[in-house]
Amino acid sequence: MGIVTIDNVTDVVIAALGKNGDIDTRQREIMTSLITHLHGFCKDVKLQHGEFMAACDYLTRAGQTCDDKRQEFILLGDILGVEVLVDMLTNPVDSGESESTVLGPFYRENPPVLPKGASVVQKHFDNEETAHFEGYVRDTNGAPLEGVIMDVWEDAPNGLYENHDPDQPDYNLRGRFVTDENGHYAFRAVRPVPYPIPDNETAGELLRYMGHHPNRPGHMHFILSKEGYRTLISQIYDSSSEWLENDSVFAVKESLVGEFKKAPKEMHDDLHVEFDFVLKAEAKAMAAE
Repeated sequence: MGIVTIDNVTDVVIAALGKNGDIDTRQREIMTSLITHLHGFCKDVKLQHGEFMAACDYLTRAGQTCDDKRQEFILLGDILGVEVLVDMLTNPVDSGESESTVLGPFYRENPPVLPKGASVVQKHFDNEETAHFEGYVRDTNGAPLEGVIMDVWEDAPNGLYENHDPDQPDYNLRGRFVTDENGHYAFRAVRPVPYPIPDNETAGELLRYMGHHPNRPGHMHFILSKEGYRTLISQIYDSSSEWLENDSVFAVKESLVGEFKKAPKEMHDDLHVEFDFVLKAEAKAMAAE
């Protein structure tokens, strides 16, 4: 029966699933849980109609904020800890592989392809500290992985990513590298600094509603990919950075904290960061071994 009361409305909506169109088992599972939890939330807080309309307006404005440089819904998911939770559900660590973490809203596709050891710095800042990043990429058996494609990106010493700073050159502090026959990678960059995520527009409204701060610790972003292996989205966090234990998007994991050590003179950089990664073979590749 489609006539609803406060007691049966959840069951009535769930019963309508698939009545006028095919849905698969996964769709039914997702929608049943969504409806159950959403209705439960409304009942739990006794949501009022004015609050419902304010939420609709908020989501409308969040959508209007999205463009090719800002994905507001990813940002909102980060602030609520949803992206890091989904990432952990998607990429459980069970074979000694490196931990993943959030992609974040600032990634840009197709960064410049650079030779091993090159610098991603196109513009210098007075307060920058140059950093030499290097390490090895291996599989879960310890074998080196040649030909791993590694995208890297970071904020500038002014706390801004280049796609949010009109004074930085296009693709500044972004690059793509490939591991050598020993699985070794190397590139030069600058020390990433703590920065506030965008706290204007609807993201700022959510932070203020939560009574939360917008700050992130300094970190370098990585995407590692190779055919036959699970793509790894990760970050290296500066062990001496502020906000390391109070990240605004809850994405710091102990295994991803790295040491930014003073570099030897022959490197001609201020800092030296050594960090290794381990990639897990895809299920099909593992079955073929």
